[in-house]
Amino acid sequence: MGVYSSLWNADDWATRGGLVKTDWTKAPFVASFRNFNAAATSSFDAAAEEEALESNQEQRLQWVRKNYMIYDYCGDTKRFPQGPPPECK
Repeated sequence: MGVYSSLWNADDWATRGGLVKTDWTKAPFVASFRNFNAAATSSFDAAAEEEALESNQEQRLQWVRKNYMIYDYCGDTKRFPQGPPPECK
């Protein structure tokens, strides 16, 4: 199994409203994944929908969001004034 990621120029919307520009002089950009573990479930798997993070997992997730996330697709009210896209609900 492999992991694929992509990079695109989204300076105008994915960088805190264009405040943070991509520094293309740092190209090529390289990403690495260490100890990557993916678990896939069917969207029809009712048990998976009922699963929730444990308290310590939720705290770790919030820490990562606070310290590393610069753009929240689901919280972008400027891009989605009518409300978040269906995949965010």
